[in-house]
Amino acid sequence: MKKLYAILLLVFLGLSSCGPVIVSHRIGNPPPPWFYPNRLELVRYVYFPDIRIYYDLSARTYIYLDGGIWVRRNTLPPRYRNYDLGRSRYERIRNYHDDDIKRYDEQNNANRGRSNLDSRRRRN
Repeated sequence: MKKLYAILLLVFLGLSSCGPVIVSHRIGNPPPPWFYPNRLELVRYVYFPDIRIYYDLSARTYIYLDGGIWVRRNTLPPRYRNYDLGRSRYERIRNYHDDDIKRYDEQNNANRGRSNLDSRRRRN
């Protein structure tokens, strides 16, 4: 029994020293090359705020607005095909695993990028 615990401990230490560990419900589907977490975490979506596109790690699809409708595609839209996601800023969406990203976006990103600095009244 002690040998089993020792082996499990060695395996755990060996895996933790190898780098990032990703927990996913789909075994054998690695994340895209631009996604390298620096710790153990369970996320489903990644958000690219500069281009306002989500990536679903479990379905391996990009989710974005196309003509006011949320669509899921396996590739980026043509206007972003040359966009380097590996060098882009992204945010991991923690604690949200629902299929409807529209609801999350409306609750969290509806006012993103807007500023009230332009709406100040000019004083004479």
